[in-house]
Amino acid sequence: VMNVVRRASTAAVWLGLRHSCTVGIWFWVSGETVCYQNWAPGNGTSEEDCEHTSGGDQCWISRPETDKLNFICSTL
Repeated sequence: VMNVVRRASTAAVWLGLRHSCTVGIWFWVSGETVCYQNWAPGNGTSEEDCEHTSGGDQCWISRPETDKLNFICSTL
């Protein structure tokens, strides 16, 4: 995944995490809860809706869902 992130045409990519304000948790768009976390300091605790990662330190950063970035898809 991180190799794909490094080659993306945007500085960051969406990884498919969403935040539920009503329950207060992050979950994958598939509905699974998050077991692994790699939040950058000061992120993952706000009320922003989505998460992205960048090719640099590859930490997760929470951002508004209206930000336009590339995204990574997976097949099940």
